[in-house]
Amino acid sequence: MNTEHQYQTIETDGSVPIKHWTKGVPFEPEAQAQLRNIASLPFVGPHVAAMPDVHFGLGATVGSVIPTTKAIIPAAVGVDIGCGMMATRLSLRAEDLPDNLSKVRKSIERTVPVGFNDWKKRSGRKGKFGPPAEAEAGWKPLSKRFGVIADKHPHLGQSKTVAQLGTLGGGNHFIEVCLDEAGAVWVMLHSGSRGVGNRIGQYFIELAKKDVERNNVHLPDVNLAYFDEGSEHFDEYVEAVDWAQAFARQNREVMMARILRSFRTDLGWDFTADNVAVNCHHNYVQREVHFGQDVWLTRKGAVSARAGELGIIPGSMGVQSYIVRGKGAADSFHSCSHGAGRAMSRAKARKMFTQDDHLAATHGVECRKDKGVLDETPGAYKAIDAVMAAQTDLVDVVHTLKQVVCVKG
Repeated sequence: MNTEHQYQTIETDGSVPIKHWTKGVPFEPEAQAQLRNIASLPFVGPHVAAMPDVHFGLGATVGSVIPTTKAIIPAAVGVDIGCGMMATRLSLRAEDLPDNLSKVRKSIERTVPVGFNDWKKRSGRKGKFGPPAEAEAGWKPLSKRFGVIADKHPHLGQSKTVAQLGTLGGGNHFIEVCLDEAGAVWVMLHSGSRGVGNRIGQYFIELAKKDVERNNVHLPDVNLAYFDEGSEHFDEYVEAVDWAQAFARQNREVMMARILRSFRTDLGWDFTADNVAVNCHHNYVQREVHFGQDVWLTRKGAVSARAGELGIIPGSMGVQSYIVRGKGAADSFHSCSHGAGRAMSRAKARKMFTQDDHLAATHGVECRKDKGVLDETPGAYKAIDAVMAAQTDLVDVVHTLKQVVCVKG
């Protein structure tokens, strides 16, 4: 078990401590204030952990790990329920890739709907496409459980489900082809539970707000509204959030399967995908035991890093990412960062960076170079080297991946 630590502690009057891994990494006052609000809740503890990519979020801080006893905060889980990463190593090597990678990017974009597109609307064309076989097969084990949830909450039944299973979405979601330190080719992707997860998250966040208002509960931030175990909506939320997390994992599996198939059939590549593969959430809640106590652990922008467990810490469009192995650090609740973490808002990034800045930052990467992705340019994120240096007591680096193709929504 790891005995040395790199964290610092914020002691709070009448609240549990905040342990944060932010040495050498900016830690904005607004995020610290949010963490203090979380730490003040009576069911939170024994402490709150903040990862080195920590930054201001809605209600709960992104990059936080929150243990709660007999209660869950839906906004801490967020609306991109089950968002996470998947990576697979291929038998291909750098020298097997073509000099011109534009065909690779176009193949991925033809294979996986991105942005607002789904299986009914691809590349602006309506009604011509339906879910492929991989999506239909992936939906089967999810459909019955979703029917039960939708019967209880008809509003959720209006969500897009199989139509978005195996689709990327927009924002910071991406698909990449990467090379590791030995020249091996990897496929890595980042996505979550799409529209249905968003609808579930928004729906239960509003229910929690109504519940605390009805019960005259006073909170430092209304977005920290929660469900108590035994309350009317607690079990229903647990059922729905667990389903959305399963949908998110399946979503990544379907995308990966289709990408690999397209590489074989569309590009004519001959390869195998070996057994080094990772599929991990970084926005989720589940029951865990920490410090001898049974808690609901919410990782909002954090990855499970139990001893020996593999995880993924991505950088940004122009910098390296990492396959890591957890060290099982107790004080972080067996967690590590989920990425570099935003250094500024999307609006500020669009004002601060020019298209020329983005071209320079993504030199050598086959990706979008237009103004529409300036909010995702590498400079909008914290320095991944500093983030990794701040958590060497949480994880070991197994592989370093550098993207050569990046598909954004």
